[in-house]
Amino acid sequence: MIRIVDWAVNNTRVVVAMLAVAIIAGLISFVVIPKEAQPDIPFGVIVVTIPYPGISPEDSERLLVKPMETYLRSIEGLKDVTARAYQGFAVVILEFDVNFNKEKALEDVRAQVETARAELPTDAKQPTVQEFNTSLFPVITASLYGDVPERTMLKIARDLKDQIKQIPSVLDVNIGGERQEMLEIVIDPSKLESYGITQQEMFGAISNNNRLIAAGSIDTGHGSFEVKVPAVIDSPQDVLELPIRSSGAATVTLGDVAQVHRTFYDATSFARLNGQPTIALEVTKRIGANIIDNNLKVRQLISAAQQSWPSGVHVKYLSDRSTDIHDTLGSLSDSIILAIILVMIIIVAALGLRSGLLVGAAIPTSFLISFLVLNATGMTLNFMIMFAMLLAVGILVDGPIIVVEYADRKMTEGTPPRPAFAEAARRMFWPVVSATATMIAAFFPMLFWPDVTGKFMSYFPITLIIVLSASMFVALIFVPVLGGMLGKKPPPDPEHEAAIEASETGDWRDIPGITGWYAHLSERITQHPGRVILGALAVVVVIIGLFAVFNHGVEFFVDTDPEMANILVSARGNLSAQEKRDVVMSVERIVESVETLTMAKEKKL
Repeated sequence: MIRIVDWAVNNTRVVVAMLAVAIIAGLISFVVIPKEAQPDIPFGVIVVTIPYPGISPEDSERLLVKPMETYLRSIEGLKDVTARAYQGFAVVILEFDVNFNKEKALEDVRAQVETARAELPTDAKQPTVQEFNTSLFPVITASLYGDVPERTMLKIARDLKDQIKQIPSVLDVNIGGERQEMLEIVIDPSKLESYGITQQEMFGAISNNNRLIAAGSIDTGHGSFEVKVPAVIDSPQDVLELPIRSSGAATVTLGDVAQVHRTFYDATSFARLNGQPTIALEVTKRIGANIIDNNLKVRQLISAAQQSWPSGVHVKYLSDRSTDIHDTLGSLSDSIILAIILVMIIIVAALGLRSGLLVGAAIPTSFLISFLVLNATGMTLNFMIMFAMLLAVGILVDGPIIVVEYADRKMTEGTPPRPAFAEAARRMFWPVVSATATMIAAFFPMLFWPDVTGKFMSYFPITLIIVLSASMFVALIFVPVLGGMLGKKPPPDPEHEAAIEASETGDWRDIPGITGWYAHLSERITQHPGRVILGALAVVVVIIGLFAVFNHGVEFFVDTDPEMANILVSARGNLSAQEKRDVVMSVERIVESVETLTMAKEKKL
């Protein structure tokens, strides 16, 4: 394996070209790699929903849950089954192992659901099968609000939905707070009575006409044409013209006995923003798409469309995950840059400017190669990966330091730069490989953590393994080549020359500075090993005792300042949606007054 070092030194141009390609490809990968706050972890959960409008929870359990559970329990790889019966529907939650085959599991569940369909009541609607995936949650919510008619707001929201869905990275857009439209027929009882028409007769006339009639086609021998029977209601005028009763003298239509109004179904819930009614557009991105770019395109599209809106319509963006991602990754990026600067200062102070810059170049090169590998394997850039890179800053320079330090020694002895770096890479090949392998082995067991927690934490060791492997490659291939091209015999350094001479004579105490002081200290310590061991044990006991006395407990997450608060309002009685709205609005006014009072106090201060 050491021959690869000789090949690299003898093919300088090829290696430099490889380095340039790796840096450019790494930069492109860093720009295009999808960025997320949290790693995309498959939870192994599939949800089956069985709608049956009007069914009670007790009947839902007996008629929906039990038959469905019987068939679903036979699925291979199933870990747990949880079922819940509600008013009007039932839900069966299937939990698989975190390493499950998603496509096969979905196929098996759909097959069993279709088989169990025959055991369900005939009035039950078609069950739905959905995978629980955090990547399918909304990444940004655009809330439209203002003092305008509901129909105007709804038209703007529907137009925006069609436009946003044309963005390639958008998977779907859901309109929250949308009420379905309906045609309301207001009957005049006196007119019904005057014509002698019953309500059942009128209802039958409407339902019998609002149907799709497939009439087929007619072949005349000279051609064929489709036959269409207009029977589907398309507009309120169609309803008014429906015939209810016909006789030789006249035809009574619905418009003679009733009025038709275009309206909405009764509201079952209300949403308000800044004290005004709101309609929310919940945008879901495609799996693997870049959240930051996706949300930026959504904002730009809405900003362009806002120019044609009425002046009373406003938009506010809620739950924008790209903001959190940008802040988190930006903070970690700043920390990485600061760590690189501190490491560079230490390296330059210890090795000199030329050697320090040569070692420091290994940091961004290793990171860019790592970004190239991460993007090629389909991984996303998240805070776990950035945190692993932050930890790796001080570790990945060990290999280049070893090679550069040995090359400096050889050049101090009079060896030209190119042979000196070649000899350093050959001599330190196995020490660098073994040191890197040892560090990788320390993080390798983290790959075998079970369940969702293990999948979440696996990004940390995977990133460290990739970065450390890249640093080893840089230390043994790129650093010797660059050192042979840019290296220069270091200026005379009495301390360095004394260290080289001491390494040959074996007496390190003659070295001036910290190294000589440490040699004297080591000599004294080794003369009394028992005292040193007892002293170390005493320090351990003292530390454990102090921790037991002054320890403040254990927390899984650090205590941070809350960014928002939820107010839950409970009331007695089975209130209607309008009554609930009035109660919540009274609480809303109290909250607004507190906020105003707080702002007034701040202004006074």
